[in-house]
Amino acid sequence: MGANTSSKPPVFDENEDVNFDHFEILRAIGKGSFGKVCIVQKNDTKKMYAMKYMNKQKCVERNEVRNVFKELQIMQGLEHPFLVNLWYSFQDEEDMFMVVDLLLGGDLRYHLQQNVRFQEDTVKLFICELAMALDYLQSQRIIHRDMKPDNILLDEHGHVHITDFNIAAMLPKDMQITTMAGTKPYMAPEMFSSRREMGYSFAVDWWSLGVTAYELLRGRRPYHIRSSTSSKEIVHMFETAIVSYPSAWSQEMVSLLKKLLEPNPDQRFSHLSDVQNFPYLSDMDWDAVLRKRLIPGFIPNKGRLNCDPTFELEEMILESKPLHKKKKRLAKKEKEMKKTSSSQMCLLQEHLESVQKEFIIFNREKKREQALPGGNSMIERRESSGSCHLCRFTNKCDLQQVS
Repeated sequence: MGANTSSKPPVFDENEDVNFDHFEILRAIGKGSFGKVCIVQKNDTKKMYAMKYMNKQKCVERNEVRNVFKELQIMQGLEHPFLVNLWYSFQDEEDMFMVVDLLLGGDLRYHLQQNVRFQEDTVKLFICELAMALDYLQSQRIIHRDMKPDNILLDEHGHVHITDFNIAAMLPKDMQITTMAGTKPYMAPEMFSSRREMGYSFAVDWWSLGVTAYELLRGRRPYHIRSSTSSKEIVHMFETAIVSYPSAWSQEMVSLLKKLLEPNPDQRFSHLSDVQNFPYLSDMDWDAVLRKRLIPGFIPNKGRLNCDPTFELEEMILESKPLHKKKKRLAKKEKEMKKTSSSQMCLLQEHLESVQKEFIIFNREKKREQALPGGNSMIERRESSGSCHLCRFTNKCDLQQVS
């Protein structure tokens, strides 16, 4: 049965930290690197968000806590129109939660899998929007390191937003990074080089942008690299393979892609000014780009949720620890913990307590109020009702809430 809709929503103290009870869980929509994602509605403001939740015990067992904390730290310091922005972070005994912008247009990988072939004007605008996002990240000393269609989400109007900062790195000034990280088909040549000890910098994200733009236009990547391809094979491919560009593409787009897919990072386009000064984009109204006033050539289907529907089935049927049964499960877990005294359980409990203490609670709305009372942000405030077509995908209309 569904939830009792006749009861009034609870009243919360505005000075109280935001927690799990402040949200209504509506439906599951995806999986992240370390957890699952669902649509939620904040009870007091009725705003819609995406909530990512990560099981603490699994994170401890897989030694992933540090990555989660690093991602939280990075996202708490970022805010931009073309990023998926963090609004709240909090925890309970079982999970860590990240509440972020809700983008219902689906990721670009989903649309590629639906056999969408993006037109050149659409990809041109994507490049401009993503270049502005990368320029902002660069100003904050952040290298994303995993730019790819899977990590680029569309809003309902078709504008792009970068998500998943799980392997992002903060780059100290005048330094390079030497650790290898990313998804092989989108990683820049300098990340595979035998001279990798010399390090790499922000230019790796611009290479990934070039690979992504090429794939969106053609439906396949410029190099035939798989996750199983060895680094030695990849280096050889970069040295010998010739990237082909279909004759149907404009020479201007081909020239731009060649500048992004330049193997030498010192000669590669890797700054917003490089793109802005390029003749193909010199007539672009960059202020209009930033304000999302240019209409994308591809608008996601508003008649359905742009994600794999099996996520909802997994949460309802296959998930052993569904989110909507959390309260009962936590009460049962507390009783079991009191009965257990093994050394292994004590060590796990020690790690979990450490996570509990070190976790940073975050509230962007409160931060805004403290920093700029009544001030405007680069990110437009969403209407309290959320997106106009959201009722198609939540229990507010024809979708029964999971009980």
